Amino acid sequence: MDISVYLEEAAQVSVAFIIGAVIGLEREFRSKPAGFRTMILICVGSCLYTILSKEASSMSPDRIASNIVTGIGFIGAGVIFKEGVSVNGLTTAALIWITAALGMAVGYHNYPIAIVVTSMVVVALFVLEPVQRFINNLHRVKDYRIKTLETGAAFKAELEFFLKTNGISYRCMKVVKENNDAVYLYRIGSPDRDYDAVNNFLLGHTEVKSFEF
Repeated sequence: MDISVYLEEAAQVSVAFIIGAVIGLEREFRSKPAGFRTMILICVGSCLYTILSKEASSMSPDRIASNIVTGIGFIGAGVIFKEGVSVNGLTTAALIWITAALGMAVGYHNYPIAIVVTSMVVVALFVLEPVQRFINNLHRVKDYRIKTLETGAAFKAELEFFLKTNGISYRCMKVVKENNDAVYLYRIGSPDRDYDAVNNFLLGHTEVKSFEF
């Protein structure tokens, strides 16, 4: 193989290294599970697999590409976890997925689209963050998971009376039995996003065993 081909491939994985580093810096700054080194390895690895798939005469390149996507899916699933009633890690999983795609784009010499998409990712991560915070401020609803001692017979009526008295909207989403306790899932909306009153009520209620939101 001509030395120029090796240099070209080295340039490709170098570009993938830079792209992975740019995306990984943001995740590292926010102390997310997949950070600086992880994103670099994902992008460079995807680029390398793509290069090798083009050189393998006995295998179709699209089979390698599909296997890359499958493998990245397992990595992405590993950073998604449930905390209380919320799910975290979806943004990091999406970044892992798109970082692999960027590595593949570089491996196929599609530098223009790789640069454009990398720019879009950077804008989404940094520039659009204030927009996301603004949207979150408009979201005035929280989901509470409340565990009570035994059935909490008096709790439900007392909680709903308290919410009505304070002008707080609510909806009981589900009631389930967990061992000998009852678990209530409530969607509560405070007009001024002040949930301290709700939290204090739950903290002081004798039948409430635990709660999270």
